[in-house]
Parts: sequence; C-alpha cells; structure tokens
Amino acid sequence: MSTSKRWPGWVFDGGEDPDYRFSLANERTFLAWIRTSLALLAGGVGLDAITLSIPDGAKRVLSCVLIVLGIVCAAASWARWAAAERAMRHASSLPSSRLSALLAGVLIACALVVLVLVLVVV
Repeated sequence: MSTSKRWPGWVFDGGEDPDYRFSLANERTFLAWIRTSLALLAGGVGLDAITLSIPDGAKRVLSCVLIVLGIVCAAASWARWAAAERAMRHASSLPSSRLSALLAGVLIACALVVLVLVLVVV
C-alpha cells in the first residue's frame, strides 16, 4: 500500500507498515483515552450542574479543572497514538507517557478537595 497519501504524513511516510493487529490495538487504546476525555468533560459539566454544599467558586474551579483535563487528555491521546504508530513503523521501542500519572494526580486532587469541602461545610 502506498503510504504517501495517508495522513498525517510525519507518522506514515517513514518505516514499514506494522502488523495490522498492532495498529488496530493502538487505535483501540486511542479510543479508550477519548472515552476518558469525554467522561472528564461530562464530569466537569455535571459537577457544575449538581447542587452540592460547597462554595460555588470552588465548584466552578473544580469543574473547569475537569474540563481542561478532558481537553488535555483528548489532545495528548492523539499525540500518544501518533508516537506509538510511528515507533511501530520504525521497529523501535514504544514511547512512554506521563499522561496517566497526570490524569490520576489531578483526579485524586479534585476528589480530595471535594471531600474536604463537603466534610468541612457539613
């Protein structure tokens, strides 16, 4: 298959096509990160919409943090897919990512803030 017409060119122009099963697994991983991104966006909107006994300013900040994290997760998932696909095409090691650590850290921090605010206000 000619790779010159596949987009993005910087991913597909070099190396050789890997086994399609690996490319499909990489795509499934990308889609899982997209689902995570959508869940973060929904969580941010939902947090702003529900009534909690915490200050409105804190609720708005936490909602914005979740929405921004959803946007970052979506963008980083595409970059992660592209880097993994390029590595497979060049038969090199798969790149590491700090995305999951960032995601876990921010979610833990948000959950702790909500927990503390709910416990303190009650």
